[in-house]
Amino acid sequence: MNPTPPLVLVFAGNDPSGGTGLTADILTLASLGCHALPVVTAIAVQDSAGLQEFQPVEPDWLEDQARLILEDMRIDAIKVGMVGSVENLTVIAEIASDYPDIPLILEPVLSTSNDSDEFSTDELVGALRELLLPHTLIVTPNSVEARRLGSDDADEQVELPLDAAAQRLLNCGCEYVLITGTHENTPKVSNTLFSGNGRVRADSWERLPGSFHGAGCTLAAAIAGAIASGVELSQAVRDAQEYTWQTLSNGFRPGMGQIIPDRMFWARPSDEDLAAAVDEAAAGDDAQPDDDGSKGTVQ
Repeated sequence: MNPTPPLVLVFAGNDPSGGTGLTADILTLASLGCHALPVVTAIAVQDSAGLQEFQPVEPDWLEDQARLILEDMRIDAIKVGMVGSVENLTVIAEIASDYPDIPLILEPVLSTSNDSDEFSTDELVGALRELLLPHTLIVTPNSVEARRLGSDDADEQVELPLDAAAQRLLNCGCEYVLITGTHENTPKVSNTLFSGNGRVRADSWERLPGSFHGAGCTLAAAIAGAIASGVELSQAVRDAQEYTWQTLSNGFRPGMGQIIPDRMFWARPSDEDLAAAVDEAAAGDDAQPDDDGSKGTVQ
């Protein structure tokens, strides 16, 4: 029997396109050597172009899924994505309170990849701040989500500096805030990690062309996987960004909508590998045995 890999309990919705949600988390964690334990929070009607509608699961069902696993296995990290409803968020916060030693990574899903604000009701945003952030090791909003979480005033959100937004989230009780620059109008994507002592690190990445479905899920899940594996937080954030950028640069467009990150990019054969395989097969065909078992002469 092999050793058990790091175990990550994942709360997220099911996206049938495979771009976001549980599929994104499972693939990311598996790619990084972890085992995902998926807890379904909602069922989405969604394709690569965007969300049509979703149905949250009942809070009792969500709680039963998670607590049964927590009583059976030693969990190394918890990753929370789309919660589906305030009631589900409340259940997740109660579970986190009961397991304070398990690091919780929060991806605050307040909008969909096509910029619908399905999940950013005032009630849900308030519950995230008051109930879940106090149990969170690191929260990973993009700049729009950071400003939304940092202020209820729509006018202030437009002008709120990201440093100030980060500080407000830290004041809610989380230990770290990673604000990503994917939604900023800048030549490069700049991601900044904050703690109570200020900026911890800032990383810049080439802004890739196209629109992506699932980048945020990939990044947060990669951070969860690294932390579950024992990597120090600042390094985990750096490693997760590198992995996420690679998934995006190797992304594919399976439908008529956005590009999906390839979380298993490292397992795909390169063009050079494919060419070598073709050459090897051709060489084998040119040297088939004659009827007497000897090799024929290659002309």
